[in-house]
Amino acid sequence: MTTSRNAELFSSLAAGVLFGLGLAVSQMVNPAKVIGFLDVAGKWDPTLLFVMGGALAVTVPAFRWVVKRSYPLFAAGFVLPTRKDLDPRLIAGAALFGIGWGLAGLCPGPAVTALVTLALPIAVFFVAMLAGAFAYDRVARRKRTT
Repeated sequence: MTTSRNAELFSSLAAGVLFGLGLAVSQMVNPAKVIGFLDVAGKWDPTLLFVMGGALAVTVPAFRWVVKRSYPLFAAGFVLPTRKDLDPRLIAGAALFGIGWGLAGLCPGPAVTALVTLALPIAVFFVAMLAGAFAYDRVARRKRTT
């Protein structure tokens, strides 16, 4: 493995660990905390609003600064989305994601991070999430080949 590939893998690992620690410290891995945040008509817990605001305060200026570079530090080039349209699949996927997040109190990143708790509901959510991803992939592949 080349040195640049090692640096890319290490930086990816470091970013993932930092992201996971941030999710854990902010309690975004706690479904009850997330559901409390989403319950704006009931007993609303606004603390995750500060977490998201802090993340945006760092990300927005840093993103603008980083993409001005000609290439990233540990990769051959930037991989940025090029599509800007809203199609029915995107809207349906976003709605399904939001409904699942509201019902379970978890989304994929925090679910992976919360696996370290060895809690059965987290494991069930994770397995269901993987099953849904694989099912979608099979359906999408079948549509591409027909």
